[in-house]
Amino acid sequence: MRLGSLSGFAVSLIASICLAQEQPLAPGNRTVFGVGVGLISQGGEAIRLGLYDEGIELTKRGLEEPGTDDHARAAALSNLCAAYAVKNLPDTAIAHCTESLAIDNRNWRAFSNRSYAYWVKGQLANAEADLEAAQALNPNARQVAEIRGMINESGLRPHVTVEDLQ
Repeated sequence: MRLGSLSGFAVSLIASICLAQEQPLAPGNRTVFGVGVGLISQGGEAIRLGLYDEGIELTKRGLEEPGTDDHARAAALSNLCAAYAVKNLPDTAIAHCTESLAIDNRNWRAFSNRSYAYWVKGQLANAEADLEAAQALNPNARQVAEIRGMINESGLRPHVTVEDLQ
């Protein structure tokens, strides 16, 4: 299967989580502050460290906090998408990214994370479409180039036909 690629890409995917970044702001790049963000930030950090279940739990608790603004909510949902994709739960990941994009359709990370989740699921056309959207928003993102390579590699895998002797 793709387990080697999954584990290798997990570090890059988690490094792309939206919160607590030190990069200049571009579309979809936000450091968020406010109600619920403490738990959301802690959740993002746990996910970044590979503590997916803890990160998911903290992020969900942060989302339940009253007054969590839309920017924090969109970032948190994208983070959940990343965590579930790495955990090989692409349907759950896709749902979270789709919800994130409904709030902020300029979040290249949500498109990138959903692209990865579609790749995990084997839906290369959907992965490619989301990757194009991510690239249009942030053409220099390393994660976009990495996912592009994974999609291209999937398309180049040799296929064999086995005859049934019945």
